[in-house]
Amino acid sequence: MTESELIQRLKDGDEAAFKELVETHKDRVYNTALGIVQNAEDAEDVAQEVFIQVFRSIHSFKGDAKLSTWLYRIATTRSLDLLRSKKSKKRFGIIQRLFGDGDEPDFEIPDFNHPGVALEQKENAARLFKAISQLPENQKIAFTLHKLEDLSYQEVSEVMQTTVPAVESLMHRAKLNLRKILEKEII
Repeated sequence: MTESELIQRLKDGDEAAFKELVETHKDRVYNTALGIVQNAEDAEDVAQEVFIQVFRSIHSFKGDAKLSTWLYRIATTRSLDLLRSKKSKKRFGIIQRLFGDGDEPDFEIPDFNHPGVALEQKENAARLFKAISQLPENQKIAFTLHKLEDLSYQEVSEVMQTTVPAVESLMHRAKLNLRKILEKEII
C-alpha cells in the first residue's frame, strides 16, 4: 500500500490502516521520544499520545511532508511538552520545599538504556545521554533525530521546520557542547 493510500484509508477511519501505521512506525516514534525524554515509561506515554493525536487529527494532514516526518514532528513536540511540564513541576516543587509545603523528590533523569546500545557500552551511553540531556532544546532535537534516529539533515530540517544550514549549525554546536560537557566530566 502506498503512503497516499494509507493516508486516505486513515482519513476514512479504517482501523486496519491505523494498526498498520502503528506497527510500521511505533519503534521509531518510541526511540525518538526516548532519545529526548530519556525515560522508558515517559517515552511509551509519548508514543501513545502521538498515535492518539494522529488518529484524531489525520484529517488536518495536508501531505506537504511525508507521513513519517509528521510523526517525528508530533513525537518531538510531545516529548518537549513532557520535559517542560516536568521542569515546571520541579520548579514549583522547589518553591513548595522552600516554604515547607511539599516533599516531592526532585526530577532527575534516571539511568536508562537506549535499545540500540550494546551491553558493553552502557556506561558510556549513560554518560552520553546525560550529556545530551544538558544540550539546549533545538540542539538536543537535531542531535537525537540525526545521530540516534539516523535521519538525514534534510529530514531533520523538515521535522524541525527549519533549513538544512540551520540543522548543520545546530549539529556543529551540539557536538562542541557535548565535547565540553564530557570533558568536564572526565576532569
